[in-house]
Amino acid sequence: MRTTVTLDEALLGRAGALSGVQDRSALLAEALRALIERESARRLARLGGSEPRLAAAPRRQGEPAPKTRRP
Repeated sequence: MRTTVTLDEALLGRAGALSGVQDRSALLAEALRALIERESARRLARLGGSEPRLAAAPRRQGEPAPKTRRP
């Protein structure tokens, strides 16, 4: 999709220097991915502990690790 945006040149330059991405389209796409990742993590963190009536999920217990002798 093509769109026209006005970006701060200094901000764009710093983002390119920090990320190593010099292509402006790729840099903007990377910035959007980073924003989505950060906000998704923030929303997930806000959900932590917010369902007090939720039953604990059952967990499988694996085979015990074999005991090894060390010389």
